[in-house]
Amino acid sequence: MINIELYTNKHKSAWNDFVKRSKNGIFFFQREYMEYHADRFIDNSLLFYKENKQIALLPANKQQNILHSYGGLTFGGILSDQKMKMSLMLEIFESLKIYMLQNNFNRLIYKAIPNIYHLYPAEEDLYALIYNGAKLIRRDVSSTIALQEKIHYSKGRKWALKKAKSNNFEIIITNDFKNFIAIEEETLINKYGVRPVHTHEELSLLQSLFPDNIKLFVINEQDQMLGGVIIYESNNVAHAQYISATEKGKKEGALDCILDYLITNYYAHKKYFDFGISTENEGAYLNHSLIQNKESYGARSIVHDFYELKINDF
Repeated sequence: MINIELYTNKHKSAWNDFVKRSKNGIFFFQREYMEYHADRFIDNSLLFYKENKQIALLPANKQQNILHSYGGLTFGGILSDQKMKMSLMLEIFESLKIYMLQNNFNRLIYKAIPNIYHLYPAEEDLYALIYNGAKLIRRDVSSTIALQEKIHYSKGRKWALKKAKSNNFEIIITNDFKNFIAIEEETLINKYGVRPVHTHEELSLLQSLFPDNIKLFVINEQDQMLGGVIIYESNNVAHAQYISATEKGKKEGALDCILDYLITNYYAHKKYFDFGISTENEGAYLNHSLIQNKESYGARSIVHDFYELKINDF
């Protein structure tokens, strides 16, 4: 019999400890990260127990009668450890369905964790979703480099990088999120009419909480920031959370220099370098120029999948 407990602050230590030993969890499932924007979401995270032993977590929030896994994160399904087996995951979903019925949820929106983040095979949840009648409702495309394989830059990228390196830029790690986000904000507003998901204050806070996981790499010229990349670092993956440059920085190839340094030097020991998604409108539109730019560095596609499980299907 699986028991489910709704997360409260008394579970914080046990939650964080489980994330650290899980086979598919990364730092942004830690409560300190999840709770930096607690005012925007009604938390409904769940802890699963069997015979009084913690066996899984589900970062989640509620929105009316919908249970989301988790609205404030890029992805986030069920976290488990190496003891998880298929039959146990099916038991977890049976208990989850009962929990949802008892708490007046009629739908689960489930954002699966891409397998590049798995430390050990961890796709029991994907089968359990389909087994229980869930439907794939959205698929985003992200671009990822397998860093342990030979890196294949395009001819155009090699030429641009050679030209950029002639500037002899110095790449530094800094906490100057204020100036970087100002560049990112201008870029996003001009291109898409939107603002960055994070403010510079939020990024500064998160970096202070997770200094080993969140890093800003920049190139400055005469005290002017030309461009930078914010990396979210986990065990397997260096993920480019934000990439941005000024017009001058773009012309002088600042981003080429930073990205080449990260891919071939700083993060060469990782399994993957991930550029993030190139899809818009909930996956329905592919930004071809954006994904082609990422592919010019040798990145190829992985997917971020979203499932919907309806209570009426139980």
